[in-house]
Amino acid sequence: MKALPVELSVGPNAAAAAHPALDQGSLLRAVGELAARDPDLAAIAERFGPPPLWDRPAGFATLVHMILEQQVSLQSAGAAFARLSAEVSPLTPAGFLALDDAQLLAIGFSRQKAAYARGLAAALESGELELDSLHALSDEQAHRRLVALKGIGPWTAGIYLLEVLLRPDIWPAADIALAQAVAEAKGLPRRPAAAELETIGDAWRPWRSVAARLFWHDYLSRRGRSL
Repeated sequence: MKALPVELSVGPNAAAAAHPALDQGSLLRAVGELAARDPDLAAIAERFGPPPLWDRPAGFATLVHMILEQQVSLQSAGAAFARLSAEVSPLTPAGFLALDDAQLLAIGFSRQKAAYARGLAAALESGELELDSLHALSDEQAHRRLVALKGIGPWTAGIYLLEVLLRPDIWPAADIALAQAVAEAKGLPRRPAAAELETIGDAWRPWRSVAARLFWHDYLSRRGRSL
């Protein structure tokens, strides 16, 4: 999904232990609860079925992929990530840091994204950032830990919480595809700005991560696409 550089809304300040990660069972229960509360979400679930969990593996490779996804299409980012994975296998921070500017440019990194990914790799190598520790943190704590690193903005951190840590109440209000999906599903006259989408999302607490998946599911299914 494409994103704008604005804040992301995370759930109430509770530890991860109080908010177990989503799995297929809790996803389906949440879809049922949201459908009972919102006829538009009920219509999506009836038309296309429940959304995929869309989970991603934890770690450096996924965060690099998310950096590549910033401000570009998922297809373009996916192609660049495939080239990177072919160049460095397994994709580790040390292996990434061995690539020079010309190699990264050929793979599809802009100079800015190359700097971001190198900073991430260096932080993991030095121990400044420990991704394994994020599972024990609250939504807010994990979000702050990620955005403290240059190049990991609110959108990237939020998608990591939503798809990797599988937190149930993350609402990526900066995501353009989500805004468009909400506009289409709700029959809005225009795509809501991030601040508007933030307010709209309050209706689906404490399952905003599942509401986002339903809207993305609708958006992609209408276009005959998948992630």
